[in-house]
Amino acid sequence: MITYRIDVADVHAHLYRVTLTVPQPAPEQVLSLPVWIPGSYMVREFGRHLSEVQARQGRTPVPLQQRDKTSWIARPEGRGALTLSYLVYAFDTSVRTAFLNASRGFFNNTSLCLRVEGREAEPHRIELGALPRGWEVATAMPADGPRAFVAADYDELVDHPFELGSFWRGRFEVAGVPHEFVVAGAWPGFDGDRLLTDTRRICEAQVAFWHGPQGQPPYERYVFMLNTVEEGYGGLEHRASTALIANRRDLPRPGVAAASDGYVTLLGLISHEFFHTWNVKRLKPAPFAQFDYTRENYTELLWFFEGFTSYYDDQFLLRAGLIDAPRYLKLIGKTVNGVLAGPGRKVQSVAQASFDAWVKYYRADENTPNATVSYYTKGSLVAMALDLTLRAEARGSLDDVMRALWAASDGGPVDEAAILAALQSVGRRSYADELAAWVHGTDDLPLQPLLERAGVAVKPEPAGWSAALGLRLSEGALSGVQVRQVLRGSAAERAGVSAGDELLAVDGWRIRRLDDAQQWVGAGLPFELLLARDQRLHTVRVVPEATPAATLLLSPADKPAKSAAALRRAWLGC
Repeated sequence: MITYRIDVADVHAHLYRVTLTVPQPAPEQVLSLPVWIPGSYMVREFGRHLSEVQARQGRTPVPLQQRDKTSWIARPEGRGALTLSYLVYAFDTSVRTAFLNASRGFFNNTSLCLRVEGREAEPHRIELGALPRGWEVATAMPADGPRAFVAADYDELVDHPFELGSFWRGRFEVAGVPHEFVVAGAWPGFDGDRLLTDTRRICEAQVAFWHGPQGQPPYERYVFMLNTVEEGYGGLEHRASTALIANRRDLPRPGVAAASDGYVTLLGLISHEFFHTWNVKRLKPAPFAQFDYTRENYTELLWFFEGFTSYYDDQFLLRAGLIDAPRYLKLIGKTVNGVLAGPGRKVQSVAQASFDAWVKYYRADENTPNATVSYYTKGSLVAMALDLTLRAEARGSLDDVMRALWAASDGGPVDEAAILAALQSVGRRSYADELAAWVHGTDDLPLQPLLERAGVAVKPEPAGWSAALGLRLSEGALSGVQVRQVLRGSAAERAGVSAGDELLAVDGWRIRRLDDAQQWVGAGLPFELLLARDQRLHTVRVVPEATPAATLLLSPADKPAKSAAALRRAWLGC
């Protein structure tokens, strides 16, 4: 069996030592580290963190040639076991790579475990060496002895992250299947019982959604791994676990009944990553049926796999009774306004954005909102538009489409034709025109009439002054007002404001927050803006738009028509 021994080599230098044993190696054995991790669509070059790579057979050194940035060739003598040893630098707190310090360890095996090319289909085993005093281990990989774990193949090996350290741990069951939640870095005294109860309600609702009230989930055990930090947010799905990062202040507190916005955001993240258990880990784009770990794996379907998951994440907070309909509509309104505020939505379709994720979404810069659209947010609105269309036509719902797609594909790879076929099966008509316009086009979605038809009032309200001027800023008492992004076609762009500028004064008055200037600048009137750029001062004249920018406020309509009221009850439960 291919075996990796992983030792905590030096917590202060943030180093793991990996010892890989390959029985019966090939005469020219190629070994390579992935350049990306499934679920995070960017080439991250994990191999740059490897050092001191050495090979031997017994006590005999084996020639080892580095072939490229991420692969090596070993030339052993005979079929005796080949052993490689190397160090891995691990100091990335994200969910995508590896981390190690004196209080915590975490790793994805894409960062630590070289792939033995030609042997990927064989069982792989991980053995953990001695850990610092008081440290525990959390992973969904099946145990194979004390601190030993086994995977059926390399794909499974790299789909099980590990959490190490002294962390909080809680457990619950769903449909008789054990679920575990571990939390690292939390303040003392957070409400762990509430976190478990709320997470269990989400899991129960999603398992029943996919498999019915008596159904079983497609795993034997599931682990949530949450790392709480001062500032952070994100998650990465795996076949039987998820790695999460969130603000520690967003954890629930004992005796506080109301769910804070931060806690609702955390629950939405938990819901999102758990829904991926089905929608991307099993249902998946056809090109992901067999991963190529050496390069980008392209698909135009992230609008479905990430976008539809983004629609259902907050939906399940509503269905599980963790938020009410007005709060849910507030979350939708935030998404709608975020999409409408980005000029890039008129430049790039969500299908194109999916394909370009490797070079655009994960490499955001000052021009990102002008050049691309998020397949998460607009994809979620495509899902909502399809759901409301199906419901309005009294032909089922998007729930039925998701389950039909699961059944037709046997929970496996799909393409856009399969999605269209599932839509047609449920809706009893073709939805090719909708997908052509909403997924492959760049026009805005017909959200307002769809929402109003569902008994939801859509009201415009003025946007914040900075947003109306086309500016996205970083503001603080110490850092001043820094321009992060300038939106295409905006008043700020016409005035000559650029990303990286520091805004100093408006009409001669020093500012620490740009919106403060509304106290002396007349509504809609031009003003002089003093800014610093490359150590030089510039004054520009800003002429606001004749029609100020607006955002949309969504709320349940007071007296909807009878048909709208029925649709709203079915959709929102109110």
